[in-house]
Parts: sequence; C-alpha cells; structure tokens
Amino acid sequence: MKLRICGIRTIWDTVGDGEFFCAGCGGDRNYRRLTGCRRFTVLGVPTLRRGTAGPVVECAACRAHFGTDVLDHPTTTRFSAMLRDAVHTVALGVLAAGGTASRAVLETAATAVREAGFDDCTEEQLATVVEVLSADIGHGSAFDPAAEACGAALAIELHEALEPLAPHLAPAGRESILLQGARIALADGPYGQAEREVLTTVGGALQLRAEDTARLLAAAARTPS
Repeated sequence: MKLRICGIRTIWDTVGDGEFFCAGCGGDRNYRRLTGCRRFTVLGVPTLRRGTAGPVVECAACRAHFGTDVLDHPTTTRFSAMLRDAVHTVALGVLAAGGTASRAVLETAATAVREAGFDDCTEEQLATVVEVLSADIGHGSAFDPAAEACGAALAIELHEALEPLAPHLAPAGRESILLQGARIALADGPYGQAEREVLTTVGGALQLRAEDTARLLAAAARTPS
C-alpha cells in the first residue's frame, strides 16, 4: 500500500439543516448545509489553509452534495400543498366571477378541489366561502363582485398562488390547472366575460403565453362536457 504523504483535505462545518427534495434519492430527505475549509495535509494531518469550499447541501441519507439552489425546489409535501392551494384559489376565482347559482358549476368546482387534495370539500362550503369573501367589500376582499371582473386584488391572489408553483410544473401541468378552471366556468354554459378575464389572468400567472391561453380556452369551449 502506497503511503500518501501530502494532499488537500476539505473540513466541513454544519451551518444549517432542514428538509429538502433529494434528486439522488428521489424523495424528501433531511439535509445539512455545509461550508468547508481546504487544508494542506501532511501524513493525514491538516496544516495550512488552502481556501474555502461550498456552501453545499449534503443529503443525510445518500451523503451526496448539491448546490444550494437545490433548496429552491419544494419538497413533495410542500409541492402537494402548493398544488392543492392553487386549484382551490382558481376555483374560488372562477366562482366569484361567474356566481354560485348554478349547481353544475359548484359540483364541478368541488370535484376539482377534492381531487387536488381537499378531500372534504363540498359544494356548500365553496358557496359559503365565496359568499363570505364577496360580502367583505369593506375589507378589501380579493373576491369582490362589485369590483372589475378581474380586479387588482383578485389578480394578486391568483399570482401569489400560481407563480411560485409554475416553475416546478411541466407545461402539461400548467395547462391542466387552467383547463380545470375552464371546465368550472363552462359547466353552466359559455364563458362569461368575467370568467374569461379571470382565466386569462390564471394563464398569465402560470407563465403560459397569451396565445396558448386563448387556444386552450377555445379548445375547452369546443369540447363536449
């Protein structure tokens, strides 16, 4: 066995920890955030400093190292919650624009929200939420029917729910959320102007091009329910 007399060794210090999605493991794992100091070694003993290393993220399970930008990717648990909240917000936005008088619209909205993860959602609950939010005119409700069809407050709500999610969805996933909103709007007939404006805002918040949003909405309108 050949003895290594000298070399460079990195000594790591933990500066933080948490949970992240590990691409190596393919799931949520604990991590350590590390910063390192490179040292010249003689017979395995660290001596002179030779610069710094990191910061890096180390998976507690597979010990692989990643750049810190990996923490920008949501965990599967967080991603599921973001997707659930996005569908819920889109459903409320479409209901606020088109009203809750149609049973078919409420049923379609409730089905979409349940499939997204709110298992106990009912038509009555959605109608109540829209009613309460719509009545909150004096408190700057995002779902104020007296405001323009897609007023600034509603647009902000949609962007806040959808923009953080959009970069983590494939194009088909972003289109699916828009089409869920379209199916809700179409459940009682053609789009109303207010519904179309809300859905256009949804497409923009999902980072879909305006022409793609228009194409998808037109295709949904031609598809038999």
